[in-house]
Amino acid sequence: MSADLSIAEARRIALAAQGFDRARPSRAGLPQLRAVMQKLGVVQIDSVNVLAQAHYVVPYSRLGPYDRRDFERLVYERREFTEQWAHEAAIIPIATWPLLRHRMDTHRVRPYFFDAFLKENVAYSELILDHVRTRGPLSADQLPPPEGHGRRLQDSWIGTIPRAVLEAHFGRGLLAVAGRRTNMARIFDLAERVVAGKHHGRVLEREYEQRELIRLASRAHGIGTAADLGDYYRLNIGDARRRVAELASAGELREVRVEGWREPAYLHPQARLPRSIEAAALLSPFDPVVWFRPRAQRLFDFEYRIEIYTPAKKRRWGYYVLPFLLNDRLVARVDLKADRAAGRLLVFSAHLEPSFDAQKVAAS
Repeated sequence: MSADLSIAEARRIALAAQGFDRARPSRAGLPQLRAVMQKLGVVQIDSVNVLAQAHYVVPYSRLGPYDRRDFERLVYERREFTEQWAHEAAIIPIATWPLLRHRMDTHRVRPYFFDAFLKENVAYSELILDHVRTRGPLSADQLPPPEGHGRRLQDSWIGTIPRAVLEAHFGRGLLAVAGRRTNMARIFDLAERVVAGKHHGRVLEREYEQRELIRLASRAHGIGTAADLGDYYRLNIGDARRRVAELASAGELREVRVEGWREPAYLHPQARLPRSIEAAALLSPFDPVVWFRPRAQRLFDFEYRIEIYTPAKKRRWGYYVLPFLLNDRLVARVDLKADRAAGRLLVFSAHLEPSFDAQKVAAS
């Protein structure tokens, strides 16, 4: 593969790495779902349910219909995958959990003002851990509030004090998610009872963890700048650049030039450059193909932002807009909503990207 790549070649490499270089299976089962989730390395969780939760949409874009119970089996029954802060809140292969330990060690609790509460209420924080240790997996509504405090946590989306404490312990790697209720509420258990012993007990050097994360990001991206690769697991950009340089120096990443990119790109040694990509898929706003907006702009000339938090009058495209991938281009965006009561999919608006053929896109 040449050291100089066109933007079209870079797009095909990136989409192949994300699993869009093959036809969808006639029937996607648990093995196909497992393979896609392993290939991606990170499936971002988002609870917005306008269409379907993002972590279910990402595999669907690559596989088509699959049994969502298989997803739950892989994560919460077989525990081949687990939840942790990775890109954002995410599902990762269980083997990736120890690679995030340096992040857990420096985890900043959310909401950020809650750190002061934890420092002032160490005994209560330990009490929550003791409840989980002795009673087994628990959700926030099964735990008491601290004495002298109300249950609610004011001025925060997180809801309650018990939940905020559980989430803090989770972010620091003391707890893990053992399951989810139908309303998406997390059920927590001790991390050592969720993460298999060989992974939970694996202690690595920080720089090694970061190099492994860059390797995984490079495999999932196929090609990307140091910023692209660092963003996949939300590494500090300085650390990402150092780890990328180390891997490039060792011959594990190949530095290349991509048409129109100001920064050098890095190619994974197993990256494929297919002659074409034949895909037709709606992408979640939290799909790895588009979640780092600068990369989506460089690869696809596609300016994208999710407008959920934008006032209605200021939205350009709509409330929950999904990019439409046709072959190797993002050709349109569609504002969708699931009308579950009526069993319908509502299309509020559809916008064609400039220079694409409307009839061809509509027919796809």
